[in-house]
Amino acid sequence: MAHLSTDVRAALRFFAFYLGNGTLDEDLLDGIDYRAHLLQFGSDLEMIFAIYTNVLEIDEHGETLNDGDAQYRVAQWIRKCHDPGYQVEPPLEAWETELHGP
Repeated sequence: MAHLSTDVRAALRFFAFYLGNGTLDEDLLDGIDYRAHLLQFGSDLEMIFAIYTNVLEIDEHGETLNDGDAQYRVAQWIRKCHDPGYQVEPPLEAWETELHGP
């Protein structure tokens, strides 16, 4: 049975830490406390992890290639939820927000 590589597990752990700590992309999300909203609406948390894992790229050795990009796309989505005037650039594509699983 295959497992996620150590690098992918670390990326997920740090992503969850930054998200829960309120320090995900502090420049883009400055002044926005999104944490309470995440607990109130579970589907937002579901979408956050969907975007992160859909965007995250992993090489043939299990090393993450674009963790920062994946985190930034999530931060853009969060910003758009809290600031309707904010425009996500480039716009999120369908594959980035696709939900997988049962």
